[in-house]
Amino acid sequence: GFAASVDPSLDRIVTTDSKRLQQILTNLLSNAFKFTAQGSVSLKMRAAESGWSSDHPILSGADAVVAFEVEDTGIGIPVEKQKIIFEAFQQADASTSRKYGGTGLGLAISRELATLLGGELALKQSTPEGSQFVLYLPLHYMGAVHSGQPTEAVQKRPVAPSAEELDRIEEPIVDDRDNISPEDQVLLIVEDDVHYGKVLADLARQEGFKILLATKGGEAHPLASQFQPTAITLDVLLPDMTGWSVLNQLKLDPATRHIPVQIVSLDEDLERGLSGGAFACTTKPAETSSLEAILARLHEFSKSAKKRLLIVEDNPAEQLSIQELLGHEDIEIETASSGEEALAAMEKGNFDCAVLDLKLPDMSGFEVLEQMHSNAMLRDMPVVVFTGKELSEDESKQLQAMARKVVVKGVESPERLLDETAMLMHRSIANLPPDKQRLIEQLHRSDKPLENKTVLVVDDDPRNIFALSSVLEPRGMNVLSATTGREAIDLMEKEDGISIVLMDIMMPEMDGYETIRTIRQNPTFRRLPIIALTAKAMKGDRDKCLEAGASDYLAKPVDTDQLLSAVRMWLKR
Repeated sequence: GFAASVDPSLDRIVTTDSKRLQQILTNLLSNAFKFTAQGSVSLKMRAAESGWSSDHPILSGADAVVAFEVEDTGIGIPVEKQKIIFEAFQQADASTSRKYGGTGLGLAISRELATLLGGELALKQSTPEGSQFVLYLPLHYMGAVHSGQPTEAVQKRPVAPSAEELDRIEEPIVDDRDNISPEDQVLLIVEDDVHYGKVLADLARQEGFKILLATKGGEAHPLASQFQPTAITLDVLLPDMTGWSVLNQLKLDPATRHIPVQIVSLDEDLERGLSGGAFACTTKPAETSSLEAILARLHEFSKSAKKRLLIVEDNPAEQLSIQELLGHEDIEIETASSGEEALAAMEKGNFDCAVLDLKLPDMSGFEVLEQMHSNAMLRDMPVVVFTGKELSEDESKQLQAMARKVVVKGVESPERLLDETAMLMHRSIANLPPDKQRLIEQLHRSDKPLENKTVLVVDDDPRNIFALSSVLEPRGMNVLSATTGREAIDLMEKEDGISIVLMDIMMPEMDGYETIRTIRQNPTFRRLPIIALTAKAMKGDRDKCLEAGASDYLAKPVDTDQLLSAVRMWLKR
């Protein structure tokens, strides 16, 4: 059994970093449960009069100290092994390692975190009848014991820009965030090239927009949430993350997903932007005339209240059920029962999106898509393929190249069909009926894409591995870790089923770039998602990550939501 208790004499408020405290207790408790086949585990919180090192620089001078005791009746730790258990990646012996497994992060990281919180972690007793670990913390946090750097891997707060970043942002663009009223047309420009941002801002003001500017990807979603801009222009190569991650964040949030996003980038993988819900994509450098046309189109789109949807399905009952699922006063729906009828309707109708069944009486859905592709008027129209047909790998690839989304009919398919079409038509979720809002919300809250997937975390600092693991493991992911590039490559060759890799770039000997290049030489791992974690935010480093073969990058310290958003996006693909 498990029991938790709090000493009534303990002050009710402890001032500390709750996240790190939670990490330490989670680690201690999970070890206790793992090594206790029978009996009990307990967590006690009490005021501590003594027990820590008498010369501890912070605890010895603290007004009050709190003790968190984790006690178990498990297998205990032999006396000769008790001295080494706090050393990184040590386990009592090989048989223990084989039997109890785990990510091998050990108690070393917990002790490091305790130090960062100004406290101490100690093994108080361990016999064959069980063990007792005690975490001592000052009741009120006063700073770390030494000036060791806190873990960089995951952080919730924004970080001040580095000197090199400040050099790069020579003259910030003054935007209109202090002068925006509800009736204004507002364009959010997400662009780290100051010169290009200025050009876009000047053109947008001529078109009647007020301007918001973000020079980092991490600023885009908060600004969009707060100001609800009319439209967004988004660069793909940003200092802290790719524009694809930003697009994904915007499209995962019901409050921002209806805002049309125009991708403006050097990046050539534009199909990815369209299937991710972008309004349209254009490559840099764009001529002034084409930028003006883009802005005019965004302006025009924002004025059209009702969106138009075409349902291409020959079964009347299916037609009706799709209409009931997707219909509401914010869209007009038309239906077509054959490929020919559908193509004729599209040429006349100016639709914002189509739902297409693959089995039609006169031609296949593939042929409909091919004809759309050869017609300049229809080429960019978003299409969601809704099919009950089991697709071969070739058919899947073919469809993904031609249609924005593929939804296979199944348990989750009504929710996904509503979700994907709403995103591609830029429907405002807040304006949908409550039952439809709930369907979309349930789908987005799900951690299903992460469950039972294996992630390999490669970082030479065990604290970073622990911080990343503590975000991913609670969401059902199996975390493997490596502290060197060579160890990562060896592990990948031995382990089956690794779904995604988080790769630190700055590692001694074999850095992340070289490790990624070596991984990509193995044909098995050509398409494996690899997210590079880079401490630098300069353009050269970003390009270097992608050139080495990384699928994506995030700059450290990584925001938890950004990390989860990127992992979900790559595992859904």
